Amino acid sequence: MASNSFGSLFRFTTWGESHGPSIGVVVDGCPSLIALCEEDIQPWLDKRRPGQSPYTTQRNEADRVKILSGVHEGKTTGTPISMLIENTDMRSSDYSEIKDKFRPGHADYTYMEKYGIRDYRGGGRSSARETACRVAAGAIARKVLGEKVIIRGAVIQVGPHVVDRTGWDWSEVNKNPLFIPNALAARFLEEYLNQIHNAGTSVGAVIEIIASGVPAGLGDPVYNKLDAELGNAMMSINAVKGVEIGDGFASASLTGDTYADEMRAGPDGTPVFISNHAGGVLGGISTGQNLVIRFAVKPTSSILQEKKTIDVEGNNTEISTKGRHDPCVGIRAVPVGEAMVACVLADLLLRQKSLKGNG
Repeated sequence: MASNSFGSLFRFTTWGESHGPSIGVVVDGCPSLIALCEEDIQPWLDKRRPGQSPYTTQRNEADRVKILSGVHEGKTTGTPISMLIENTDMRSSDYSEIKDKFRPGHADYTYMEKYGIRDYRGGGRSSARETACRVAAGAIARKVLGEKVIIRGAVIQVGPHVVDRTGWDWSEVNKNPLFIPNALAARFLEEYLNQIHNAGTSVGAVIEIIASGVPAGLGDPVYNKLDAELGNAMMSINAVKGVEIGDGFASASLTGDTYADEMRAGPDGTPVFISNHAGGVLGGISTGQNLVIRFAVKPTSSILQEKKTIDVEGNNTEISTKGRHDPCVGIRAVPVGEAMVACVLADLLLRQKSLKGNG
């Protein structure tokens, strides 16, 4: 299996399966002499960790990270940083009844077609369990970016329900299990997800990631555009089916005089943008404004309701997936989206420094 690595100068490679003994990631290209320890990584993994609320899978993993290489006396050495996360709460028997059936909406069928074999225990490499490795890599990327770059994410839609932006409060995101930036909306959506869970089905979500403090000039004007890199990163996350930057698809309904992000000269001569319809990217290069990325996550494929499918022999059958599953897998995609944005920006920052020939 190829394509297990992401990035160019800041590059990470993940390994392991959902129900294997462990999963892990190797981060290559991290500069030396950056202060780093497991305590710098663990809070981000805790944010993603399953089993913390009724609205995510009840698989209870501690997700304790172990740094195996690339750090000496509390600082990075410039060599590959290898990290390991043990799997401790697997229940492979939950999948024994469906090992010969293809789950509709899941990667079972396509994996079988590509490799001639599939790991039915939670999906193997196609499981969202792999994203814990990305979050660990993202924690290191944040250290590369420094404290001036702040990356925050929130759920802005669950099913058909869009969060009211007039009550947006970043401080609320970590006060509720849904990462909702609005206390009233969070309470409503918790009840809504209870209904979805009791009905044995699932719903999708839309996540918004905002990165502030990003310097102007990151990204290239042709094939390695910043927005193209971000799109690639977001679409690589499990269950993501759509990505937009800035106003995204809403841009098509605007006129040129409305969409244009006008500029005025700031006190030091640098531009001050009056609006940010472009989401912080012009011509594939960062403007210095906030980067605004949104992505849509489809409903969880594994549901209790019985659905039509076929088995590995090509026979018609029905399937109902038992076990512990997310009624809305998009919730735990928030820290994953943040991590992938951090990895893209760290990679492009190192590329930019290399281009300019400065440290």
